[in-house]
Amino acid sequence: MSNLDMITGEAAKRYATALLELAEDAKSLKTVEKDLKTLKGLFAKSADLTALSKSPVVATADQLSAMLAVAKKAKLSKLTTQFIGTCVENRRASQIPEIIAAFEEKLARRRGTQSAQVISAQKLTAAQLKSIQTQIKKTIGNDVDIETQIDPSLLGGFAVKIGSRYFDSTLKTKLEGLKMAMKEA
Repeated sequence: MSNLDMITGEAAKRYATALLELAEDAKSLKTVEKDLKTLKGLFAKSADLTALSKSPVVATADQLSAMLAVAKKAKLSKLTTQFIGTCVENRRASQIPEIIAAFEEKLARRRGTQSAQVISAQKLTAAQLKSIQTQIKKTIGNDVDIETQIDPSLLGGFAVKIGSRYFDSTLKTKLEGLKMAMKEA
């Protein structure tokens, strides 16, 4: 289950709202947005970071120093670093990916856009992404920010997730459907 597939809890939404308001007040919304994309990428690439944030046996002080070291190494802004510290001190380190997802959702809503996740078997070209983005915009009536993910197990095609809606035209799903149909025959 990827971080985008999680159901966002109320606490994560409150933390995301607080960070959004703090970033706007400090006139550093773009910086915080960039920082959170970096942090999201770090969580996606590092199983160790995810395990550290979720571990109930790691002392809060150790978790805090590790997370702040990650923030420093990633050159995150002071506001984002302080926010991470607050999350860890309040025992919310495990919810940081969820808070990031809620922040992105709230920011997109404020901008009048929606975010969509496109999962494909291989890297899509810029023309393919533009075509998908245009189709999504026609379908939902809003501008969309596309985030891509590659999953070679899909074999071919792509899947699009927008909020709770999911469109799947992957080869893997089509083959599984064919397999089921053949079993029933």
